[in-house]
Amino acid sequence: MKLVNQQSSKLYLVMIGISGFLAVAIGAFGAHALKGIIPPERMVIFETGNKYHFYHTIMSLIAIYFSEFTDNRIWKWASGFFLIGIVFFSFSLYALAITGIKILGAITPFGGVCFLVGWAFILFASIQSRKVP
Repeated sequence: MKLVNQQSSKLYLVMIGISGFLAVAIGAFGAHALKGIIPPERMVIFETGNKYHFYHTIMSLIAIYFSEFTDNRIWKWASGFFLIGIVFFSFSLYALAITGIKILGAITPFGGVCFLVGWAFILFASIQSRKVP
């Protein structure tokens, strides 16, 4: 069982690494390639997606760290919801900002709900955990 948990954690760490890499690359793309090309109000949308992308990548990493030092699997659930939230929330905002297609904004709330669920799991796991690293 320990081996399965280690492999699961490694997969999460790979996904978090990809997410962090993309947050930096997409942020740089927005700052350098999009400035002056898309209207300022859509640039704000892009930057909001990038900000939440960073926040939740970092929080996902913290949740995986805590999952390794507690016996509570809820931390991994939190990390997973943060990563799913990034896909729906941040990437829908990136697409909306770049294309201007407003219907893409209808996807964003699903990501927001995933973020909220992840934070609720953090709260629940924190209350439930007996040991903290």
